Amino acid sequence: MEVIRSQKRTPSNDTVSNPKIPLYLTAPPMEVRLEEFERFAIDRLRVLKGISDGLARGRNPKEMDDLVDTLWKEHMRDADASVMFKKDIISHFVLRLVYCRSDELKKWFLSMETALFRYRFRLQNFEAQRAIVGEFGLPYKAVTGAELEGLKERLGQVVRSLGQISPTVEAVYYKVPFEEVPDLVASRRVLIQKGYAFVAGSQLVSLVVTQFRSHLSKALILTNRKWTTTIREREKDRLTPIVEALSTSYLGPDYSQSTEYAEISLKDIDQVAKSCFPLCMRHLFEKVREDHHLKHGGRMQLGLFLKGVGLKLDDALAFWRAEFTKKVGSERFDKEYAYSIRHNYGKEGKRTDYTPYACQKIISSAPGTGDHHGCPYRHFSEDNLRAALGRMGLSSRGMEDVMDKVRNKHYQLACTFTFEAVYGTSCDAGINHPNQYFEESQKILKSKTPPAPV
Repeated sequence: MEVIRSQKRTPSNDTVSNPKIPLYLTAPPMEVRLEEFERFAIDRLRVLKGISDGLARGRNPKEMDDLVDTLWKEHMRDADASVMFKKDIISHFVLRLVYCRSDELKKWFLSMETALFRYRFRLQNFEAQRAIVGEFGLPYKAVTGAELEGLKERLGQVVRSLGQISPTVEAVYYKVPFEEVPDLVASRRVLIQKGYAFVAGSQLVSLVVTQFRSHLSKALILTNRKWTTTIREREKDRLTPIVEALSTSYLGPDYSQSTEYAEISLKDIDQVAKSCFPLCMRHLFEKVREDHHLKHGGRMQLGLFLKGVGLKLDDALAFWRAEFTKKVGSERFDKEYAYSIRHNYGKEGKRTDYTPYACQKIISSAPGTGDHHGCPYRHFSEDNLRAALGRMGLSSRGMEDVMDKVRNKHYQLACTFTFEAVYGTSCDAGINHPNQYFEESQKILKSKTPPAPV
């Protein structure tokens, strides 16, 4: 797969017209425009992150089927089958490059791609599924003749134990080493005899998904070798910055402009902080009120958040001045701190309009001694986090739900559960940005406020 600069090019039918699920065994010989390289990867990443959120929430299989179907239609489907197939191929191999770079990234990508493949495979008809078995080169043959006849009664017992009707004459079974279908063995959905599991044709998904996962796991190791030995250095001025940024990409609004639900002033900032700030910003706000100072990381995280929720530059300068001068004095504040505040608002230096930090950036930060920035769900001790959640009014049950997500490293979902517990409503989209938390809370609170009399 070769990445090229933007130019018009019609892909050949031989390359991209196949409508069945690609197995991603080898990268196809197709050219990719640079903008497609990133755009296709981001669209697939939206699908995978949606799957990750659904699994972390404990959605049942039917809910997951509906979720994946919706995500695929929204982000990957195209009326032109050849375009969709091309996008499918390109996006997978780009993300394979993105997520091969550490064990943690590989583990996440492997799990999400496997879940996506499982869903798509189940939608294929039986003949298409058998064709995929053949494409993987699996050496399993259907059980026939006397062997099948001798097992029919025991196979029927397994089927009936699952609440299904006995196998028909047309039922197809495959003889497979039992260790290759661990999920079927663990759930007692297959007959095992002499080291072999007898897998029904309707259970092919387990067999194929095991092979898919095994192949992808090995491929990620090989991709990592290529990345570290050649690709990273060779593409340092073109693809490497894109690849390194994609795994931590925030895919939603940047909140650089305040909305109707995002505009605060100094007179009500304390009340709004208590009622609408996410825990990360509430903690920083309380610390600056308490200590009259924050280190650089905290000032950046809170300052850009306040900008995003509509605090004007003059009010921002007044807010920081009122706190910091209690500790450092007016002269030092004007000399060391006022410039950076104006800089964040695009009024100094290169006049860049800086945007508030998204959850992923905050989670990946590394606060040191004396720092208060970062994500409380990741960086707080359990005792400190429980105390902070208690101050936000979470019940014991709500707190345990949040802590369960924290223990499983689902930090954004832990924040989502906090939001749902505080405001008593679901947030299906999940919390991905502190300013999103603020806006959604404002919508809820304003909807409960009776309109002013005319």
